[in-house]
Amino acid sequence: MRFLRQKMSCIFYTFMLYYIWLKSVFRHLRRVCVDKTGGVPLPRSESFRKRRLSSFQIIILGFAGLIFLGALLLMLPIATRARVVTPFPNALFTAVSAGCVTGLVAYDTATYWSAFGQAVILTLIQIGGLGVITIAVSFALLSGKKISLSQRSIMQSSISAPQVGGIVRLTGFILKVTAAVELLGAICLMPVFCRDFGARGIWMSFFHSVSAFCNAGFDLMGAPGKAFSSLTRYAASPWPQIVLILLIVTGGLGFLTWEDIALHRFRLRRYRMQSKVILTMTALLILLPALYFALFEFRGAPWGARIWSSLFQSVTTRTAGFNTVDLRAIREPGQTMMILLMLVGASPGSTAGGMKTTTVAVLLANTWATFRRRDNASFFGRRIDEKTVKNAATVLMLYVVLFVLGGILISLLEGLPIHDCLFESASAIATVGLTLGITTRLGVISKCILMLLMFTGRVGGLTVVYAAMPETPKIISKLPQEKISVG
Repeated sequence: MRFLRQKMSCIFYTFMLYYIWLKSVFRHLRRVCVDKTGGVPLPRSESFRKRRLSSFQIIILGFAGLIFLGALLLMLPIATRARVVTPFPNALFTAVSAGCVTGLVAYDTATYWSAFGQAVILTLIQIGGLGVITIAVSFALLSGKKISLSQRSIMQSSISAPQVGGIVRLTGFILKVTAAVELLGAICLMPVFCRDFGARGIWMSFFHSVSAFCNAGFDLMGAPGKAFSSLTRYAASPWPQIVLILLIVTGGLGFLTWEDIALHRFRLRRYRMQSKVILTMTALLILLPALYFALFEFRGAPWGARIWSSLFQSVTTRTAGFNTVDLRAIREPGQTMMILLMLVGASPGSTAGGMKTTTVAVLLANTWATFRRRDNASFFGRRIDEKTVKNAATVLMLYVVLFVLGGILISLLEGLPIHDCLFESASAIATVGLTLGITTRLGVISKCILMLLMFTGRVGGLTVVYAAMPETPKIISKLPQEKISVG
């Protein structure tokens, strides 16, 4: 009981610190976002300053503030078991990894960080998974404050909602589903973790439930002499793997898909086209890689453990970052497939990163339409807008360039094999957290590269580009057209 009281007090004080910060974020949103539906006019100089911050810039600043505050808290001696000051680069790396729900770590979470440090990491994971703007607006709703139209617009950009209408109701739905799923997941994990770790198993159940639902990949399984072990001790235990798989998939489906499932249940025809695409792609991206792993990897294990290992790696590779097997034991073709799965990632508006399942689906549909000499790609009897296809191609190019460039730079700086560095780079840009064991050996510059990749992968490549580039007026006229050969 004393152990649990210490954990709860650490969580309480950490929560209060983040509450103060989130309150300041919301105040900033109120100050920056002028309601365009009849708000009080602002002085000219102040109005000019406020118009300069777009919704994309506010999202990026919110995540940057979260990470910086988390890094400062992790530097405190109370955050480590040895009561030492953590160097800023490593504290920042941990904060970026937790806030961007990645899972790449400089230190083993269980053996290096104290109860306070683990509470800070868990809070970063929770806020980073749901989104800074979502949490800030949620606190405003709980305090009874009115949400302006501009704030709803920022919220729409944050969770990839199709429209501003109903955004406040959707926020409340997100919070309820998150709390219910994470609590249920923790309860389901308790029998196994309490059996193995005693009273500490309660804290571990909540930690791993939140980490899995937010697709973060942080774990508390490390022990002296067995650091960075992840979930390898449960490779032959179906129950914890089933619970974690369900948590990972639920968190990776996306908020809008949850809403469709809650409203329409098994009446799939009433789902949004996006939800149908997400569910189809998710099923394919789980079953096909699992079949590959079962047939060509883990051959030395019994069929029962082989099936569970294949299924778990298929799910966690795309989004979460846990592992139940030694990744170095997987052959290079299998590791290459894992790189591709990591780059695809989860779904839009979810707790995970990556290019997103819908991006890949749109590109595949456009390829199929080109093969059939059709003008437009389509899904389930619905035409895809050309702008969506263009955005999907841009996202693919952006992720591939950053992934390859990051891997090459790390390989040149560290003198490591390019394959290992590309694996690390893909894990960072897709906010997965899997590693072939090179993270702790990287220098400061290489870790900075990974931090930039993690941050870009979490907030979104297009969000970073739109935030960096000034908004240009819409041009009605068009340039003369001329054909160019491709392919």
